[in-house]
Amino acid sequence: MKAMKKLAALLLALTMVSALAACSGEGGTPTPTAAPSQAGEPSAAPSEPAQGGTADFTTIEPGKLLMVTNASFPPYEMTDDSGKIIGIDPEIAQAIADKLGLELVIDDIDFDAALISVQENRHDVILAGLTYREDRDLVLDFTDSYATGYQVIIVNEGDDRIAGTNDDLQLVGADGNVLEDIQIGVQRGTTGEAFCQDAHGADHVTSLDNGSVAVQALINGQVDCVVIDKGPAEVYVKNNPGLEILEAEYVIENYCAAVDEGNTALLNAINGALNELIADGTVQKIIDQYITAE
Repeated sequence: MKAMKKLAALLLALTMVSALAACSGEGGTPTPTAAPSQAGEPSAAPSEPAQGGTADFTTIEPGKLLMVTNASFPPYEMTDDSGKIIGIDPEIAQAIADKLGLELVIDDIDFDAALISVQENRHDVILAGLTYREDRDLVLDFTDSYATGYQVIIVNEGDDRIAGTNDDLQLVGADGNVLEDIQIGVQRGTTGEAFCQDAHGADHVTSLDNGSVAVQALINGQVDCVVIDKGPAEVYVKNNPGLEILEAEYVIENYCAAVDEGNTALLNAINGALNELIADGTVQKIIDQYITAE
């Protein structure tokens, strides 16, 4: 009798699971909001997007695309005098949202918190001068790259102690020797932080909330240099007389957008729209508005 009761209970549970699966959206998320015209592969280097894809996708809030960024990374994201978030990434995100028929909503928080927010499904996507990294790939799914970034070194003008880098990304002096007694300012959570910590050790790296704070630390003499992306570096140097960018580039990276790991349908939708915008020249036009070719 007990065995028959257990069997009956098991059959009832299976029936309830089947009914719930038939009634819910993908993974219990909101009802699909739109259908993309193209779909890309969900990987750090996705293959060519399939033409005419119609797979449904969902967003956290139906009809909206919730983007998170850290608006202290000019010209990719920053605020204007009115406090509005502007820059390359917001404009690309707006173009993506338009293609998907969604209203774009942008939130500005710390970079580390932005990465976590997407993982915890408080935001749909992050665009924040974000570069692919293997550890990030464990918790995020990346789109194709839409721009190339160059990490550079900012120093005080006339400070000839730092001349460039060697093959191991270690900062070297004019004599080519690795600098042992040095403090490098970086933005917390960035690849620049990871590269510098790997090359010089965490004791020689000061991690700060954003690029502007790192540059101020350089001006105040709290660090010897700042490693940051070239675009923001040029803005900071322009706005702070007495600073200069070393000629040698520290490292070259590719910028991507990213969604939560496993959110394949939304990744494909965003990646498909992004590839259309790259193909028709929209992305390059946006970049050219903010970055003048040398």
